Amino acid sequence: MPLRFPACCVFGVAVVCSLLSPLAYSAPALPASAAAKPQANPLSTWFLPPTRVVWQSAHGVTHAPNLLGPKPGQAVLKNPQLAAVLAPAAQATSGGALVLDFGTELTGHVEIFTPMTKDQEPPLVRIRFGESVAEAMADLGGETNAQNDHALRDQIVRLPWLGKTTVGPSGFRFVRIDNIDPKFPVHLSEVRAVLSIRDVPQVGSFRCDDERINRIWQVGAYTVHLNMQDYLWDGVKRDRLVWIGDMHPEVATINAVFGFNDVVPRSLDLTRDLTPVTEWMNGISSYSMWWVLIHEQWWMHHGDRAYLAAQKPYLQALLTKLAALIGPDGRERIDGMRFLDWPSSPNKQGVTAGLQGLLVMTLESGARLLTALDDAPTASLCTAAATRGRHVVPDINASKSGAALLVLAGMRDAKTTATEVLQVGGAKNVSTFYGFYVLQALAKAGETNTALDFISTYWGAMLDLGATTFWEDFDLDWLPNAARIDELVPAGKKDVHGGYGAYCYLGFRHSLCHGWASGPTAWLSENVLGVTPLEPGCKRVRIVPQLGRLRWAEGTYPTPLGAIKVRHERQADGSVKSQIQAPAGIIVVQK
Repeated sequence: MPLRFPACCVFGVAVVCSLLSPLAYSAPALPASAAAKPQANPLSTWFLPPTRVVWQSAHGVTHAPNLLGPKPGQAVLKNPQLAAVLAPAAQATSGGALVLDFGTELTGHVEIFTPMTKDQEPPLVRIRFGESVAEAMADLGGETNAQNDHALRDQIVRLPWLGKTTVGPSGFRFVRIDNIDPKFPVHLSEVRAVLSIRDVPQVGSFRCDDERINRIWQVGAYTVHLNMQDYLWDGVKRDRLVWIGDMHPEVATINAVFGFNDVVPRSLDLTRDLTPVTEWMNGISSYSMWWVLIHEQWWMHHGDRAYLAAQKPYLQALLTKLAALIGPDGRERIDGMRFLDWPSSPNKQGVTAGLQGLLVMTLESGARLLTALDDAPTASLCTAAATRGRHVVPDINASKSGAALLVLAGMRDAKTTATEVLQVGGAKNVSTFYGFYVLQALAKAGETNTALDFISTYWGAMLDLGATTFWEDFDLDWLPNAARIDELVPAGKKDVHGGYGAYCYLGFRHSLCHGWASGPTAWLSENVLGVTPLEPGCKRVRIVPQLGRLRWAEGTYPTPLGAIKVRHERQADGSVKSQIQAPAGIIVVQK
């Protein structure tokens, strides 16, 4: 279902929009500095009512169901329904409290409307946002590690008399409201979520005969859409930051779903301008490499030569630095933080293998970019260093992430690696970030069915737990006896949000909407629909489907010249019949 706003439905939750006419006014004079230049807000606002009352305190709450359903979005003198009331916090008891569910993960604010009451004193309320019900119920700190990092998710505010209060922003699906005022009840005439998102059409699409796979494609698209804010973020609750390495799967998804969007070059340029070539982007060596790889990915899809040319000085300096990190013996000598992703970190030999492959891929990508920019000397430097690096294939120490990168670099046989490493244990030891590269390596080995099974088993398990977006991390070992995230944790069940996580995402600090987890969306469009750019700007594309066990697949793929439409159907003899409609100016290669 398209993620086009307005007149859309996000996973069954109606989105109500309000169109506001701009007020006429004379703008004040602004300072002449570049930093003070006004910028257009790329985000649009949509309002969502709560879909259900998940929980309410045993005492002190009346008329809570009256908060459900659309409301006017305005404090009014006479309410058509009785306001919900939360009783005051007496000396011996807490005040009335409830948890509302807005039906899907959001990024933005919550608005609380209050009616006319006899007492005009503004009462105190405590507001807690949650990506899970358990998080909305949690106190800060403790073993479950609830946080206010990046966005305040737990705060105390006063509510006006006959007015509106806006609280946030944060990433959330659930909101808990507690009356903590010792004297006054809290009257709530309306509570609604304010979704902040780019109003951009979903040009790409995907459907096949497996509905679980279809839903996973759509959830991946929505996960990235939420993170397309002023810049391309990693997460909407925590990690509301630009992490260049994490962007690589996000950009692949944007290319497959939305086509060009300025959030990508804005984010690439922001990090470039903040990072001298003497340093690593985001403080991580591999992230400077991903910056190069994203640029080739963007160049091939969109063909903007002027934009690529603007990167030339930085590319030349960075690639010269990276080429020097391949020693005479062909081994990488990468300094700084040696990192692929968090779950891979304990396997240092696996990280070494992955970095060797990633550096070779980056240098070869850089050589192609610099050749396009007419810099033959630096391109040759990159090619020579990559050739040295290809002669060293480190032991992977059973790391699926490291093995996948070596396969994608063409340094390990794809079929053998799939059999001996990637397929071992099924989808276990896959991560939400580097799982994308495991899927790509499986596709290179022709193991489409294995990849589809990984997607259904691993990413699908998050949906089974109530997710509406994909998570920062997930482990299949968390599944036994785990409670859903959209319910209170029953006695004897495991809290899969507050009770797990590691590294920087312990407990409730764990983000349940992380753009790097959207890999299946990009993978399905690229491999099952089979669309791959062969020339910059998609002027020449290869369309070779890998249906695997699927009977049919169809969809659209964005290009600068318009969307390519495809449908692939398996015939009785096992062959695949394809129908392809490509815009004028695009050459399609089917082999």
